[in-house]
Amino acid sequence: QVQVVESGGGLVQAGESLTLSCTASGLTFANYAMGWFRQAPGKEREGVSFISWTGSRGYYADSVKGRFTISRDNAANTLYLHMNSLEPEDTAMYYCAASSKPFRWTYSSGDYGYWGQGTQVTVSS
Repeated sequence: QVQVVESGGGLVQAGESLTLSCTASGLTFANYAMGWFRQAPGKEREGVSFISWTGSRGYYADSVKGRFTISRDNAANTLYLHMNSLEPEDTAMYYCAASSKPFRWTYSSGDYGYWGQGTQVTVSS
């Protein structure tokens, strides 16, 4: 059984930084594209950032480009999201997900089949 677990969320002030972590088990982590999604109250879920299985390709939503950095440590089966210059608009539940199939580069939410429980990020003004 695949298990995906996020951690690192919390309450921060605008302008501060926060790093989220995600571990995945039950799959060969290094073979899967990984992604971060978020959902704010009253809004639809959106893709934030994605990274290919090797880390050679990446994607960032326009709203976070230049502020967030996605990375992965395949030896540790861990995905990271480094968030800098946080804004109140970044407040959301952040979800880590793995592609439903190995060796597939995608940033479509429908192509991600394994999801974590989410970790809350709250940015105060």
